[in-house]
Amino acid sequence: HNRVICRGHRASSFSAVDHIELNELRARQRTFDGAYRRTALANLGYALTVLRLFDVRFYKIGILYLVLAILLFFISYFRARHSRHDFADRASEKIRVLYQQAIPTVGQEDAREFGRPFVTAGFDVVLIGVVVFAVEVAMLVLILQL
Repeated sequence: HNRVICRGHRASSFSAVDHIELNELRARQRTFDGAYRRTALANLGYALTVLRLFDVRFYKIGILYLVLAILLFFISYFRARHSRHDFADRASEKIRVLYQQAIPTVGQEDAREFGRPFVTAGFDVVLIGVVVFAVEVAMLVLILQL
């Protein structure tokens, strides 16, 4: 199994060097991991609202939002696993090429580097787009059947 190594330590025993690095790590987790979980929780709340407050005719819509929330939780789990590698040591050739291709932010050319360069989670975004689109189409069909 492939272990994540951060500054020579296993990811489970990694500790930040200073408060700046700790803040950066927390910001990345809030932004990239937390957003998926918050969206899933919001959909779960909406599903429970529909299931508890509305008529029996709307139960299918509530169940649909429940399914969306569960799918978003699964996607957030896999996104969180992917994010664990953001602070990992530069080991592979693929990562070295990423560092060479990274465009520095204007005004941050000499700033401290935290982990790997940011790469958009394109596959995750496309997957969420497809899932949400499918749920919205199914909801439209259910609403038209009312």
